[in-house]
Amino acid sequence: MSASTAADHHDEHHHHHHHDDPDVEAVAPAWTDGKRYAWLLGLVVPTIPMIAWGFAEASGLGIFWWFGPIFIFGVMPLLDQLGGHDRSNPPETAIKWLEEDRYYRWCTYLFIPLQLTSTVFSAWMWSRGVLSTVEAVGLAFSLGASNGIAIANAHELGHKRESIEKWLAKVALAPTFYGHFFIEHNRGHHVRVSTPEDPASSRLGENFYEFLPRTVIGSLTSAWELESKRFKRMEKHPFRISNDLLNAWAMSIVLFGALLAIFGIGILPYLLIQAVFGFSMLEVVNYIEHYGLKRQKKDDGRYERCMPSHSWNSNLVASNVFLYHLQRHSDHHAHPLRRYQALRHFDEAPELPQGYAGMIVVAYLPPLWKRVMDHRVVDHYSGDVQLANIHPRARKRILKRWGGGSTGGGARVSTPQAA
Repeated sequence: MSASTAADHHDEHHHHHHHDDPDVEAVAPAWTDGKRYAWLLGLVVPTIPMIAWGFAEASGLGIFWWFGPIFIFGVMPLLDQLGGHDRSNPPETAIKWLEEDRYYRWCTYLFIPLQLTSTVFSAWMWSRGVLSTVEAVGLAFSLGASNGIAIANAHELGHKRESIEKWLAKVALAPTFYGHFFIEHNRGHHVRVSTPEDPASSRLGENFYEFLPRTVIGSLTSAWELESKRFKRMEKHPFRISNDLLNAWAMSIVLFGALLAIFGIGILPYLLIQAVFGFSMLEVVNYIEHYGLKRQKKDDGRYERCMPSHSWNSNLVASNVFLYHLQRHSDHHAHPLRRYQALRHFDEAPELPQGYAGMIVVAYLPPLWKRVMDHRVVDHYSGDVQLANIHPRARKRILKRWGGGSTGGGARVSTPQAA
């Protein structure tokens, strides 16, 4: 616990607002959330296909059907540069009040009807036959961008205890056929994060295209194992509707079935393109979040608990607003139930050189990624590359490039003591 309490003290010194009064109610008005209304901007994302249509209609330019990728890879990195960093944290005393304010919940709930409207709208556009193939594929990528970022929304909702939020999380995952994420992420990834056993933690020397099949297959099998075990413990067979894997996929099947029945089989290729692009958006973010970071094993063979130093963070305002503070990833792993608006910045968490949007572009280009990130991982471990989560296939190359010399004798210690 010491690290988080230290961080809390740190916050208090850092914060511009003094709060001597311990009474929570009194604090609420004294501190105002500067980002309060910015969270509504997150609702731009599920309307991306409609915005694309609006721009294309108004300008007569077909390129605007590609608004989703343009927004993520062009506009968001630019907004990150303009918006700058935000290291401010809510005061401890305001957190309870902040968590209970239902306004923030509605920002995530409203996402879902908008997301489904965009999905139906896109299906309708494809079925009309008025788009050229390039425009139709552009719309598939735009819808994929919207349904991919919806996974960040599902991620926020899926962590919560309330059944309505869990249910909405599955609905948000239906268009990308990624219902299993709901199980694997909460019960798998959060347990095994930043260890070689986690399919969703990328390893030093592993490029995105090696990571993608490993994480997709690994998450699937892991989700199935987790649910099967749960039913085994209850002494029931897993093939029943209360199986979260099956009921989440059933939602996808119903959604896809309904769209194909209404709009015709011709829209299937576009539905598949948007689903694959959507879930690969999630997986490229997974790739970025824990690259090369590793929890060390303690003497009893168990891993140390997940600390802020085990997740890459970014405090660039723009991406954080569009991704529900997903970039404050360290606090999220320390407190998975904490709501997005209350997530804090930690000084000791390793920081990415760019927001997630810019880093995604880098991740798509492995040679660039290697140049940007590998030395940062090694620096994070003060030169001792053995402490990193190294990709087995790249081990020789990584040790040759980064191992030995820099740390003297330290590099040969295989199980360093966790601080």
